[in-house]
This record gives sequence, C-alpha cells and structure tokens, in this order.
Amino acid sequence: MNETLAKYIPEHAVKPIFELIVENQVHLKIVNERVTRHGDYRRALSGKHEITVNSNLNQYKFLITLVHEIAHLVAFEKFGRSIKPHGHEWKYSFQRLMISFIRPEIFPQQLLPLLARHFKNPTASSDTDARLALALKYFDQPNDKNFVFDIPVGSIFRIHNGKIFKKGKLRIKRYECTEVSSGRVFLFNPNAEVELLKT
Repeated sequence: MNETLAKYIPEHAVKPIFELIVENQVHLKIVNERVTRHGDYRRALSGKHEITVNSNLNQYKFLITLVHEIAHLVAFEKFGRSIKPHGHEWKYSFQRLMISFIRPEIFPQQLLPLLARHFKNPTASSDTDARLALALKYFDQPNDKNFVFDIPVGSIFRIHNGKIFKKGKLRIKRYECTEVSSGRVFLFNPNAEVELLKT
C-alpha cells in the first residue's frame, strides 16, 4: 500500500496517510478520471468504508481529495449519519485532518498561504476556491486545455461533454458564456478548463 500511495501523493505524506487509512479501515480504490468528481466516500452494505480517488490528479490535489473523503467518514462516525455532507461537522473534521499536512515538506511554498486561507472555512470542492484551484492546476501534467479566464472574450471553446460555447463578459466572479447550439447563457468559473477552438 505504501508503494502505491507514494506514486500519488508527496513522499512526506505517505506514512501519515497510510496511518489514517488503517485507523479508519478504509478500502481505497484509485480509479480512472471522472469529470464530475475527484473522489467519493461511501459505506458499503458490508459496513466497509470505501473511498475512490481519480488517478489523474496531481499529487497535491490527490492528497487534498483523499483527506476530504476521509473527513466524510470521520464526520459520519463521530456525529452520526444525519449530518449534512459538507456541513459544519465535515468542515471541522476536514480542518482537523488537514492541519498536519499543511507543511513545507509536503506542499510547495506558493501553495501554503492559499491552503491556510482555504482551510479557515473549507468548501465542498477546492475547485470553487478559484485562487487555490488555479495554483493547484499548475502542477498538473501538460495538456491542451485552457482556462476560461485566459482566453479572449468572443472565443469559441468546447467543454468535456462536447458542448460548444462562446465566451462572454465577466459577471462578478464568473463568465457569461453562450451555448452555440441553443443560445442559452451559462456561468463558468474562471478556472474551468476548456478546449479552445480555432475559428
């Protein structure tokens, strides 16, 4: 298990993560990319705690996602199954678990202040914290994707499901983009990854 973990998370996080997995009797599965989620936790009918994490995440994103899912397990075990999935109990559990990982031997210096700020009040997905999500994406493997905020207004782009949009103006924190086929307007996070199309 330690050798497997070492392929996916920073070296200094392997031992404490392994201890968390053993202590909480987690059955960890590393799975192919799912567009709608980075990871998930469920309690199987057998009572086993099953956590899945996408294999394509960079080591820092993988670590945060894994701790996020373990926090669900810990919160449900401590506070009961009737709590909200991303309510106060989960936030408290996530903060307590993450605090020992926010260290310079685990995360690069440029991520530490962003992580400290994020974990004052963690959100259901680190993707909704645009500054942190963007900083984390710089550690991804190179790909042909662009960020919405980085492409010019009026650009045509494609998203993961094949739908094509035209970038519009910024509205407070998100961009208004028009679906080419229907004319409907959708709001996009600035750090959404899209494929820029040549026009």
